[in-house]
Amino acid sequence: MKHVIILGDGMADWAVPSLGDKTLLQYAHTPYMDKLASMGRTGVLKTVADGFHPGSEVANMSVMGYDLPKVYEGRGVLEAASIGVDLQDGDMAMRCNIVCVEGETLKNHSAGHISTEEADELIRFLDEKLGSDRIHFYTGVQYRHLLVIKGGDKRLACVPPHDIPLQPFRPNLVKALCPEAQETADLLNALILKSQELLVTHPVNLKRVAEGKDPANSIWPWSPGYRPQMEPLSEKYPSIRKGAVITAVDLIRGIGRYAGLRCIDVEGATGLYNTNYEGKAQAAIEALKTDDFVYLHVEASDEAGHEGDVPLKLKTIEDLDSRIVGPVYEVVKQWDEPVVIAVLPDHPTPCELRTHTNEPIPFLIYYPGIEPDAVQTYDEISCKEGGYGLMEKDEFMNLFMNIQ
Repeated sequence: MKHVIILGDGMADWAVPSLGDKTLLQYAHTPYMDKLASMGRTGVLKTVADGFHPGSEVANMSVMGYDLPKVYEGRGVLEAASIGVDLQDGDMAMRCNIVCVEGETLKNHSAGHISTEEADELIRFLDEKLGSDRIHFYTGVQYRHLLVIKGGDKRLACVPPHDIPLQPFRPNLVKALCPEAQETADLLNALILKSQELLVTHPVNLKRVAEGKDPANSIWPWSPGYRPQMEPLSEKYPSIRKGAVITAVDLIRGIGRYAGLRCIDVEGATGLYNTNYEGKAQAAIEALKTDDFVYLHVEASDEAGHEGDVPLKLKTIEDLDSRIVGPVYEVVKQWDEPVVIAVLPDHPTPCELRTHTNEPIPFLIYYPGIEPDAVQTYDEISCKEGGYGLMEKDEFMNLFMNIQ
């Protein structure tokens, strides 16, 4: 059998009063996800290990069956792998957002969803002005970039910027967790404040402000780590002789590279609500013709959740259903070789909270011949009654990949 995971990042949510106290998955029109849930089996999965922050890197690595305490080294190292930065011994890598600061407030984590082209100009400028033999900035995608510090100490308390929208930024600057890390913390905070001085008058930002857009006027480094030791999925699951990851997000691409998956680029894939859903679906279908395992990741719902935009998040969920889940199912159901389909988010991103939470997420698994459970719809509440019950650690991936 072939295997495909379709993951709607941040798709799970809380009950919303304006939707009649339904969650967005309950309220959204999702005929294909409901169909697969009714024909398949469902459950809930704890994707955030105890003691870990509910970040997408944590949750997606957990979905893939990795033991987080053994392999987790933060987001930065994963994004380094994605953009081809080969970390050396002693290199500390960090995710480096370009954010919008308004006065003393961190207005948003994405600088108003700045384009990659604009951000590249700013990152190159910062590397020229602040970079050195020890400090290097690398361009990623949109607002997501990379900072590498040689000899940095990762024992730091760093607040993800998407956790503090509209909050004062100074109380959330980097803090050392031990005396040995104080020099690194001081260096990072100096870089943040210096970036604000440099970026405020950059032509890219002057143009953005003139156009009524949020300026990209500060960096925000977080999630430090060193090069991880991740076992390729092909060694964990022998049925994966060849696998692929499809995503618009460097973080997931980096996980895929360490997991031994080839990364498939899709033109027009943005990580937002306007991503190329059809292109991603077709890429998954084509990959399944040659590969044993495909991990199809869609970021749009997570971004809508961070914006607290209920109508937009509903649209992203319905688009995932009609423009990815449906087309993939309609094609592969006709194949002679069966395909096992799983649909799930990585974590909730409640619109009310505008950041990630660590509640278990709903999942469904369908393949021809599976004995269905009693669940008829795909959502956070129904899946709690599913036949698979509550799963954690590598139980989901072991179950999924052992379906042959």
